[in-house]
Amino acid sequence: MKAIQFTHYGEPAQVLTVQDLPLPEPGKGEVRVRILASPVNPSDLLFVRGHYAGVQPYFPSPVGFEGIGIVDALGPHADHPVPGQRVAVINGETGGNWAEYAVVPAHALLPVPDHLPDEQIASFFINPASAILMLRHILAISKGEWLLQSAAGSELGRMIIRLAQRDGIRTVNIVRRREAVTELENLGADAVIVSTEGPIDEQVRRIVGSQGVKYAIDPVVGETETQMYQALGDDGRMLVYGSLTGEPIRVGADPRFILAGWRILEVFWLGYWLPRLDETARRQLVQDIVTLLREGILTTSAAQSFPLDEIGAAVIQAEAVGRQGKVLLVPEKQ
Repeated sequence: MKAIQFTHYGEPAQVLTVQDLPLPEPGKGEVRVRILASPVNPSDLLFVRGHYAGVQPYFPSPVGFEGIGIVDALGPHADHPVPGQRVAVINGETGGNWAEYAVVPAHALLPVPDHLPDEQIASFFINPASAILMLRHILAISKGEWLLQSAAGSELGRMIIRLAQRDGIRTVNIVRRREAVTELENLGADAVIVSTEGPIDEQVRRIVGSQGVKYAIDPVVGETETQMYQALGDDGRMLVYGSLTGEPIRVGADPRFILAGWRILEVFWLGYWLPRLDETARRQLVQDIVTLLREGILTTSAAQSFPLDEIGAAVIQAEAVGRQGKVLLVPEKQ
């Protein structure tokens, strides 16, 4: 079978290669899945660059944490899902969905409704689950409160705008390009600011008032994170869920601001939270995702799809400035 691997950290377009490997056999409690499609997520690219915490690659390393597939074979002591069933594949322990076949623990597969198309199921879990957990559970933002977010034009950022609007949460959204402002406002954003048009904290306070915002979420870090932290009011909470710049987490060098008031900086990693949900909570999370997909709240817009052999072009397109929609790897497009 064809599978994408890397043997050392580096820029994805340079270190990712397509290999011909033996068809893997499922072991005890495992299931083999024929992959239909897998998205190119920021977490995948951070993993290849060596900036993704929590998952240690063993070289040569597979790639691809998320996807959709058809159950192909069951290993010993695995009695579900049944062969032929369409499933969301959450390959978060080692990655490996950027391949024609993947072997994963049975508990990493989520049977999905027939009416949802493949391109939605391919990105069924990571972004939707992150949006729900951050807004509704970890921060538990009340109706009418302000939420400040960066990377608002990303697929997850757009989901957060729609989910916040549904839940009555007001959003201030940070983008890099003025061309994105009207589009996000039409999506439901209450306010959109451009990071290059002045200090973020000053722009935010002109919108929400001198008290600042109570909540903020950021996957960028670096200078963006510092300015967002400065936009927090007293008792504010900021959740960092990524490091797209690859820079360290920081909140600035001015101790007068850091020590004044009570502001909490927290981190969110889906791989930490999921194992800590009991079975009832996991089922409820999946049901919430399905419901919000049906309502159009947590949908993912698809961009281009690429065969495995064009992995270099796929990862470049996934990080193109102004790109809209999720880039997919589709093994059958050979």
